Amino acid sequence: MNTELLGVIAMYGLTLVLAIPLGRYIARIYKCEKHWSDFLLPLERAIYRLAGVDATKEMTWKQHLKALLTINLVWFVYGFFALIFQDKLPLNPDGNAGQTPDLAFNTVISFVVNCNLQHYSGESGLTYFTQLFVVMFFQFVSAATGMAALAAVFKAMAPGAGAHCSPLLGRGAGGEALGNFWMHFTRSITRILMPLSLVVAFILAVRGTPMTFDGRSTVTTLEGTEQQITQGPAAGMVAIKQLGTNGGGFFGVNSSHPLENPDYLTNMVESIAILLIPIALVFAFGFYLNNRRLSWTVFGVMTMGFALFATGSILAERAGNPSITAMGIEQPMGSMEGKEVRFGAEASAFWGIATTATSNGSVNAMHDSMTPLSGALQMLDMMINAFYGGVGVGFLNYYIFIIIGVFIAGLMVGRTPELLGRKVEAREVKIATLIALLHPFLILVATAIASYTNTHHGDAAWTVQPANWLNNRGAHGFSEMLYENTSAAANNGSGFEGLGDNNFFWNFLTGLVLILGRYLPIIGPLAIAGLLAAKKVVPAGGGTLRTDTATFGALTFALIFILAALSFFPALALGPLAEYFSM
Repeated sequence: MNTELLGVIAMYGLTLVLAIPLGRYIARIYKCEKHWSDFLLPLERAIYRLAGVDATKEMTWKQHLKALLTINLVWFVYGFFALIFQDKLPLNPDGNAGQTPDLAFNTVISFVVNCNLQHYSGESGLTYFTQLFVVMFFQFVSAATGMAALAAVFKAMAPGAGAHCSPLLGRGAGGEALGNFWMHFTRSITRILMPLSLVVAFILAVRGTPMTFDGRSTVTTLEGTEQQITQGPAAGMVAIKQLGTNGGGFFGVNSSHPLENPDYLTNMVESIAILLIPIALVFAFGFYLNNRRLSWTVFGVMTMGFALFATGSILAERAGNPSITAMGIEQPMGSMEGKEVRFGAEASAFWGIATTATSNGSVNAMHDSMTPLSGALQMLDMMINAFYGGVGVGFLNYYIFIIIGVFIAGLMVGRTPELLGRKVEAREVKIATLIALLHPFLILVATAIASYTNTHHGDAAWTVQPANWLNNRGAHGFSEMLYENTSAAANNGSGFEGLGDNNFFWNFLTGLVLILGRYLPIIGPLAIAGLLAAKKVVPAGGGTLRTDTATFGALTFALIFILAALSFFPALALGPLAEYFSM
């Protein structure tokens, strides 16, 4: 086995070693058990007083949604105007201009919804102020929003839903009580995201990632020419971009930039950071419910899908580009177009699957240059959007498949479906089905609109030079449009950068997809959790379908792939698969 593959195995192994104890820690934090981190209680109480919220009050799922959506709207307004007028704000040593309204609209939505789809280049598109107080701020709060929503679902599924949560919360408000959004939100930042970010940022800064407020520096290259090098407070932002499955880079080329990801060690740290919290939340689920067998079942399904995709992409990139091979050129390092030599093909392929499996979206290589099979696997990763997934929302997406799986299994055995002792009835199944159908609907309809607009650009006078945003024609050009809309709907943020996306058409189209692709998949699981929490727990009997078995895991795995294949195979056949067979 070569050293590159050993590096990939080491990255995943270290992630798993760290994720299990982190999952136990997260469960204790959300259950309000006494913990050494309680020294932060005075700080958290001060935050509640300053914000004017009552963190001692139990909330129903509707109250959770009201709080979540209201604060997200406030962030949108703040971020929108900050981006437009960033040239008038401090911490702008390079003199960067303010963003146009359509770009600001897309950017602020993208970061508020934890997608980080960047239609700008970080060095020139943002100032240090907006990098820190808009982008990095949103990377913390958007990740914490998803985690707080998941904590509410955990509480709904626990046997004691509605019970008290010491030391902050009083007695539960009844069966529909799902904890307190503000408490879960604040603790996600103060006790999980912030400490981990400090550790990762320290490692990056030590290895060479800049953390400075100085402007561009002028250097003389080996060829004797002068070049302007952008620096800035990058280390802190890179840490939370990875840990919060945000993905938005400080520099335009993201983690392929030598200052954002200097060497193989930082590449390992950033790769681990992508997967760490999503995997830890799966184990936190088991610790929270005192049902580790169920969490291992969920982890097994997610890991099987992830392993298949990672293996396929690594093999495809190691084999090299067949078109280059046909020219008689050897590729001993694999397909290296668009990749950094300091990482290699294997680590780049692993990152590509990790970043799309977790809705992270950061890149250490250009996905547009990946071989067609890797591109197809990355898109399918986002289309499924449930193999680990983003922090919080990834498990919420998987939760939808659990509900549908329980329903189908119940029909197969001729028994009313149950999930952890609660009846799954028509309302819950209808909501789950609508959410499951929403994802392919958004992706395919948006791609159809983009394809039509590009083909009939003469009829679309309202766009800004629509014929100029697609640099590639044929199957690859279609893949670029399909990838962009898939990335937006999955809250991923990566892209096939042959697509020119900074124009009114793409800023507006993906902005709408971002909103719908983020909030409806949160609303649906929260509503289901609230409905289930209000029901009486039915004792398990001889005919009860167990959801913590390998059989149910296999059913869920098959269900995920059947739904994804039926929904997306025709689109994939027109794009990356057609490109692969043409090569």
